[in-house]
Amino acid sequence: MELTDYLSILRKYWRSATAVTLAAVLFAALFSMLAKPTYTSNASLFLSVRTASSGGDLNAGSSYAESQVQSFAKVARSDIVLQPVIDNLGLATTPSELAKQVTVSVPTGTATLDIAVVQGSPDEAARVTAAISEQLVEAVDELSPPSPDGTKPVVATIIRPAQVPTSPTTPKTMQNLALGVLLGLLLGAGQAILRDMLNLDIRSERDVARVTEIPVIGMVPNDDDAAVNPLILDADPRSARAEAYRSLRTNLQFLGLDRGKRAIVITSSVPSEGKTTTAINIASTIAASGERVLVIDADLRRPTVAKLMRLEGSVGLTTVLIGEARLEQVIQPTNDSLMDVLASGPIPPNPADLLGLPHMQQLITEASRRYDTVIIDSPPLLPVTDAAVLSRVADGTLVVVGSGVARRPELEKALEKLEMVDARVLGLLLTRVRGGDAGAYHYEYVYGQDGHSSSRASRDKNEPAPISSARARTGRRPTRAIQPVQ
Repeated sequence: MELTDYLSILRKYWRSATAVTLAAVLFAALFSMLAKPTYTSNASLFLSVRTASSGGDLNAGSSYAESQVQSFAKVARSDIVLQPVIDNLGLATTPSELAKQVTVSVPTGTATLDIAVVQGSPDEAARVTAAISEQLVEAVDELSPPSPDGTKPVVATIIRPAQVPTSPTTPKTMQNLALGVLLGLLLGAGQAILRDMLNLDIRSERDVARVTEIPVIGMVPNDDDAAVNPLILDADPRSARAEAYRSLRTNLQFLGLDRGKRAIVITSSVPSEGKTTTAINIASTIAASGERVLVIDADLRRPTVAKLMRLEGSVGLTTVLIGEARLEQVIQPTNDSLMDVLASGPIPPNPADLLGLPHMQQLITEASRRYDTVIIDSPPLLPVTDAAVLSRVADGTLVVVGSGVARRPELEKALEKLEMVDARVLGLLLTRVRGGDAGAYHYEYVYGQDGHSSSRASRDKNEPAPISSARARTGRRPTRAIQPVQ
């Protein structure tokens, strides 16, 4: 994964990452507030040698003091020092417990002892530190071996007496908060990456890339009104969704499918990914560019094209396949003069067998002669084999991937089905894409002279205006003869 992938993950899960970071900071703040404060008092002692009458004796005495200071550092935390301190101050503790609160250090190359005592109050810390310093001076005098004249060669002197600390040693609130922020950021980023690895849902082009190298040739924004207004060019021609279908139309036209050889199967992995809505809108968009388009509802299990287009669905594809009617007899025109629909007709008991007959291939061939593009709406790939059967006789297959609907294993199995029948997959269309999942996906809008946003969602100058009211004016559907494309 590249840096941009990690940034994309953080953008995707920024809410949970922020929540984890805030929780870590809150925990650090609560810990700092609830922790019992401690105070540290410090004192320093210097060890010197009395018998130093010459330069040589002085050097020897200094070396001797430095060698002794390490031993007396251990003495400072022993019972010989701490027990008298406990007795004199009346402390309710033991020498071993008090030793845990005492730290003795020796700066390198010196004969100095630094004593630090940690207590729950500043006065207590200073009192105990002072008592230990004084008791250590006596212990040095007692433990130092006498010289021939009876004097003690090693003398301990308090050079920095204990002071009452003015601020607590712990908790270190600012340090804890900084550590909380750092830990929260690491945990937030870690949980985001882990969630992304475990999440099998497909929501973006990056998720698709984990499954297949087949390109995503279009991304359609989510629209909650798609079921109510399936034809987006009629409902809102200036919308981002309408522009997405125009971009898809352009991409399909550059895939090497010539007019009369554009029998395209529209399918998906599982239901509810928007394949039927996609089929209708692709056909409408292609018709808007001046090409003649036929939409065939080959979903003989749950047909919905006729219902969405408000057309008659009792006759259609199955009527032609069983020989009860000819193609031109059951094709229905729409409000768009260049777009026709072949409904599913009666639902047969054996859809896959019926679609696999030579009659279906002959029908597609005949439709391709009459129209520039034939759009075939088919069932999902995983529940049934109908779409795979149709993909064998079509010129190409477009797989619709519903963002938040399909999962990576499902898409992988669906593409394997198409690969087994040597179907030509034109590309993938990612639908129901929400703003947070699209990444850099967006549309540029161009403002016209009237000040309204037109983007490229408005029809191109070379595109014919839609015939939107023929049925409303006459009260019946317009009819016309269908001739082969010359």
